[in-house]
Amino acid sequence: MFSKSKINEPAPKSADPAKPATDATASAVPPKPTSDFKTSTPPKAKPPASILSSDLHITGNLKTTGDIQVEGTVEGDIRAHLLTVGESATIKGEVMADDVVVNGRIVGRVRGLKVRLTSTARVEGDIIHKTIAIESGAHFEGSVQRQDDPLTKKPAPAPKAAPAPKADA
Repeated sequence: MFSKSKINEPAPKSADPAKPATDATASAVPPKPTSDFKTSTPPKAKPPASILSSDLHITGNLKTTGDIQVEGTVEGDIRAHLLTVGESATIKGEVMADDVVVNGRIVGRVRGLKVRLTSTARVEGDIIHKTIAIESGAHFEGSVQRQDDPLTKKPAPAPKAAPAPKADA
């Protein structure tokens, strides 16, 4: 199980004093450097969600690539990666996020890849989604429309132009 180390043993005497004795491990091929070594910095940890407390009232638009948890009142549009609307929260404006979880009240359009209305949700407005879940007890007034990419607003179709009349020469 354990073997005696050769480090503490005296080196064997060689016949030629000019030539030092070589250890068996010294003649072995040195290990090759691994190519798995990476000099890049480790990935940054995802920051926690920004929380808007219940005593906070915001008038204006909010835009972030991160996560937002709203517990207060927002009068304006919100754009985020993940938006969580707390039970006591009220949002009056358009909401657009990859994931939207509604526990409170939204008055306005909701756009999201994944939209979830919990049993305490109150939504008055249209929902445009890729996937949706509505729990029993949720209150919803508006229309629901499924789109493959609900986060991009599709431009209104342009009216067709009438052909130009030919001029007689």
